[in-house]
Amino acid sequence: MGNIKKLAGQTIWYGLPTITSRFLSFFTSILFTGFLVPYDFGQMSLVYQVIPFLNVIFTYGLETSYFRFAQTTDKSKLYNTLCVSMLVSTSVFTFFLLVSASPISELLKLPGHADFIYYTAIIIFLDTLSTLPFARLRQEGRPRKYAFIKLMNVVSNLVFSMFFLMICPMLQKGNPDWMSWYNPLYGVGYILIANLLASLLTLVLLSAEIKVIHWSFDQTLWKEVMRYSLPLVIVGFGGMINELMSRLSFTYLLPGAQFDVQGIFSANYKLALLIVIFIQAFKMAAEPFFFNMSKNEDARFTYARIMKFFVMVCGAVFLGVALFLDIWKLLITTKDPSYADALDIVPIITMGTVFLGIYYNLTIWYKLTNQNLIGAYITVAGAVITIVLNIWLIPRFVYMGAAWTTLICYAFMMVTSYLFGQKYYPVPYPVGKILSYLGLATVIFLAHHYLRSRHPGMLLLHAAGLAGLGIYGAVILFMERAEFGSLLSRLRKTR
Repeated sequence: MGNIKKLAGQTIWYGLPTITSRFLSFFTSILFTGFLVPYDFGQMSLVYQVIPFLNVIFTYGLETSYFRFAQTTDKSKLYNTLCVSMLVSTSVFTFFLLVSASPISELLKLPGHADFIYYTAIIIFLDTLSTLPFARLRQEGRPRKYAFIKLMNVVSNLVFSMFFLMICPMLQKGNPDWMSWYNPLYGVGYILIANLLASLLTLVLLSAEIKVIHWSFDQTLWKEVMRYSLPLVIVGFGGMINELMSRLSFTYLLPGAQFDVQGIFSANYKLALLIVIFIQAFKMAAEPFFFNMSKNEDARFTYARIMKFFVMVCGAVFLGVALFLDIWKLLITTKDPSYADALDIVPIITMGTVFLGIYYNLTIWYKLTNQNLIGAYITVAGAVITIVLNIWLIPRFVYMGAAWTTLICYAFMMVTSYLFGQKYYPVPYPVGKILSYLGLATVIFLAHHYLRSRHPGMLLLHAAGLAGLGIYGAVILFMERAEFGSLLSRLRKTR
């Protein structure tokens, strides 16, 4: 229990700012639905779907490699070598993006918007340079500064966005002469400029971690790191395909209305990604924790217990999203009621994201055993499933086709990773309890969904939602009464 308590403490330190940041980021996106019609929101979503793909290439697995090699290598030499590598490669990649902006915009069905690609390239350049300084803060256990800078990034992004989208139009009405530079129709462009300014501020706030970098490069160490990290590029790139291809596919599979459909799908996908707030918070603390724990004799037992607690919380978050769809609906329909057309995909996407979170927990086996290539194979197989099912299902079922593709892909990756993990690095996961908790959450949702289809009225519907959460919590407390009893006993002894 002591190790789990330690992870819980780290999750709070890294998790609370991450949760706050993700909530602010989430509501920033929801804010955009109040200023952008679905077509413009679709354009914005398309650009922001490209960024994660490029981030995988620009960072090429160096963050995870830093945590891995910091256990056995001189940290200063490792940090300098990886920072020099990333600076050189990022400069080269950014140059190619800038000179290829026009053809890239044409490829993305954004003709005449090479400027969007320019802004995107600079954003990725700045964000990539901050990757290793942030990893250094996490590895050294400095969560307060990490939290402050992450929060400032999201807050400044929100402030700059509100300035361009809300304040500038009001100023222009009263002062048309000196506000002649402002174009109210340039919405997506201003959102990218706001992001660029926030990324620049983040890099400035990380100046202390940047100043300690010396132009020192250990070629032998770099080659060793590359052998470990390059398969992670495939893992990351395949993961981005699995996560984002459904949204990108609308651009090519539904010509004519692709940006409207993509905008609606992306807005609802944002609702489903509320659960990612928890998963990301957990992952921030868990990744360095898992590496540090790997030398302990009871490491595998600890991983199993962590997985159980993780699934318990994921089930509750899933119900928090799925049982209160009508509340989330109000957030995205202030500008255009058509945003609610895809609301039924939210529970499917959310459960798929739960599977993704479980998969993230399971990946520790190949990171610890240096079997990253097998992890890459699993991710590539998931990417193939995503592409094939999107091509087959999206033209027939549109939003639902993309949603079920996401669920099937992540279920496949979760199960496959578990089976390989039990072969190469067996962990005694409580599979029966995990399936029971996921099944319980699903049954509660289906019962509530049936009630919702009967149109019982908002008051009764939300009361039933709260009752469903209560039932889930009561069952968990009963099933884990020994676990929670032990925890309470330990807490009393520490007072």
